Amino acid sequence: MDKTWILKPRSSADYQQGLDQFLKFAFDNASKGSMILCLCRKCTNCFWKEEEVVYEHLLCDGFMQGYTRWIFHGEDTSQSNPTNKANIQNEQINDEMDELLHDAFFHPESDFDVGDLDTNDLTTEPDEETKKFYKLVKDANQEIYPGCKKFSKLSFIVRLLQIKCLGGWSNKSFDMLLKLLKEVLQAGETLPSSFYETDKIIKDLGLGYEKIDACPNNCMLYRKEFANASLCHVCGASRWKTIESKVSIKKSKEKHGHKVSAKVLRYFPLKPRLQRLFMSSKTASYMRWHNEGRTKDGLLRHPADSPAWKDFDHKHQLFSSEPRNVRLGLASDGFNPFRTMSISHSTWPVVLIPYNLPLWICMKQPYFILSLLIPGPSAPGNDIDVYMQPLIDELKELWDEGIKTYDVSCKQTFQMHAAILWTISDFPGYACLSGWSTKGQLACPYCNSETCSEYLKHGRKILLYGTSEIP
Repeated sequence: MDKTWILKPRSSADYQQGLDQFLKFAFDNASKGSMILCLCRKCTNCFWKEEEVVYEHLLCDGFMQGYTRWIFHGEDTSQSNPTNKANIQNEQINDEMDELLHDAFFHPESDFDVGDLDTNDLTTEPDEETKKFYKLVKDANQEIYPGCKKFSKLSFIVRLLQIKCLGGWSNKSFDMLLKLLKEVLQAGETLPSSFYETDKIIKDLGLGYEKIDACPNNCMLYRKEFANASLCHVCGASRWKTIESKVSIKKSKEKHGHKVSAKVLRYFPLKPRLQRLFMSSKTASYMRWHNEGRTKDGLLRHPADSPAWKDFDHKHQLFSSEPRNVRLGLASDGFNPFRTMSISHSTWPVVLIPYNLPLWICMKQPYFILSLLIPGPSAPGNDIDVYMQPLIDELKELWDEGIKTYDVSCKQTFQMHAAILWTISDFPGYACLSGWSTKGQLACPYCNSETCSEYLKHGRKILLYGTSEIP
């Protein structure tokens, strides 16, 4: 498709005609039927929208920069490279595994081609996390048997595991199917021989999380020395759910060890996610942008221009001497995941934002790092520090010891450290994260004891008002 119309004014007839042709092409090849990824400058292929919304966004905001191959909207990646058509012998397996690795390790706008990765060109030995990634790249390009162009080893494994989950297969039946397939396929097949080996390959994607049981009253987490405890050492509540109306079923489950936890915290390890930011040459170079690419003219354009950032660098000069050390912001707030607002339920995600990145991408959704998912049905309140323990422990390790990380842009391994600069929340959430009470006559954390307030007798509320000396 001719794409010169994208550069024309959005009010022109050529732009609107080209936009109509693109929408027809995109929705004809849409994987979700009535919705596609919106590729406007604001959405940047992060949100699924309907046709009318996409049309409005592209007409008002225009197309995102750098997205010249519409690989997420039905365009074949080989169409932009005519040499691929002439050289059929170099034909790659088109099974979307490149996109899967792309989404797992990189930003969706980066120019990523797993075929360009060459492990022989490394000047230093990559760490274990990087080796796992290169192994996945190898599996994504490896045929399941000689001559197969429809499936790669990784794509076939992913498809089998999807069928296993949807069909409710047992691990034993999955092992039997793999054994049968290995007998049917011709010599040279590369399939794993068991579910254990298959699951190990998928785990290397690093998309998993840790389940940590919690006290239903938010008193403690069952980890470290309390990992095998059955009762909360603070309030004495049971770790497991009780089913009073089905006592026989409960006893049967306990007999066979199938106990159900009363409350479960989902924790997403931070270290591997930070390491992945340095696995792409484009993203890795962006992690130094705050020091090398930022315009330093005194104007506030990026958090690195703020007094808080500069004061932190001045106090911790050893940390700031390495520009690849990660500065993070922490955001948290409660929401109702069930959409029905009449249901009183509050789940609290804790999200980290890496501020090393350039100002135009550091607050984009693909770079948000989900760290904790605190379950409901009620908000943790002041007990949020109980659920923050795994993250705090990992942040302490990243601050004191760091972790060996391979920087593909420099082709070297360095000791990466990380630090939390500030938190982002609304005023009630600020009370939970900081411990400062945002209620009453001294609610302002900035004014402290000099807060100007007055109790409204008839309204039964505290009125906070400013002073003549506004900072």
